[in-house]
Amino acid sequence: MHSHTKCTASRSYHALALLAVLLWMVGGVDAATPLTVRVAYVGPAESDSLAGARQGIAEGNAQGKFLGLVFELTDSRDVATALASAPVAVLIDLPAADVMPSAKQAAGVAVINTGAEDDPLRARCAPNLLHTLPSAAMRADALSQWRQKSPQSQASAHAWHWRAEMYAGAQLNKRYTDKTGRPMSDQAWAGWAAAKLVTDTAARLKSADPAALLTALREDLAFDGQKGVEMSFRPNGQLSQPLLLVEQDDIVGEAPVRGVATDLDSLGTGDCAP
Repeated sequence: MHSHTKCTASRSYHALALLAVLLWMVGGVDAATPLTVRVAYVGPAESDSLAGARQGIAEGNAQGKFLGLVFELTDSRDVATALASAPVAVLIDLPAADVMPSAKQAAGVAVINTGAEDDPLRARCAPNLLHTLPSAAMRADALSQWRQKSPQSQASAHAWHWRAEMYAGAQLNKRYTDKTGRPMSDQAWAGWAAAKLVTDTAARLKSADPAALLTALREDLAFDGQKGVEMSFRPNGQLSQPLLLVEQDDIVGEAPVRGVATDLDSLGTGDCAP
């Protein structure tokens, strides 16, 4: 996507966020009796996904204190324990074989996969299963596009990189590194994005209802992920997003690759298997 279009999308996103804040203020939300919105994480302790999710929740609370909202993140090793806290959404960083069973166990609650890139998970689909980490097919398509432009390149495709600077990426990287002492990885970005889009959407809805949140995430998402373009979830639950092309720790390009492809649908697929 051209930089002018991205800047326009980013301005539109932030204007919507400001409008949401103003609507809350006009609505007279009572910050003295805040609404608690719980988000659950299931996966390894101290993983990059969890660290990213913590960052997203912290940012959600920075906004929520003005809106009468408090976001809480619970950290569990299994879905049953996570569901006991009545979360509005469950973020998971689990082996691919455990992702679909987790979604079925949490039926009716948004389950957001931040750690498994396997394509079959997207093809099988589940009404409540979403993916913020790019799929393997998305990465492969990004590299295929890049090699058409730069055949000798040895680049790799990523959701995120610690040298990302545009669209407030530098500030996000600094916040994360200052907190964790390590650079932001793809999984850390996926965890952050999952938590942040949940907190943003809950704030916009003024609700901690899991069903309402799931519907809004699927049908009315307003989120740019510090990538400068409004993103949405595809029918198969995959978050549509640009990818960064990295070679020797330098960002050398972005996919969709200009001159080769024109839109985000060129990366991976949004279809469910018949």
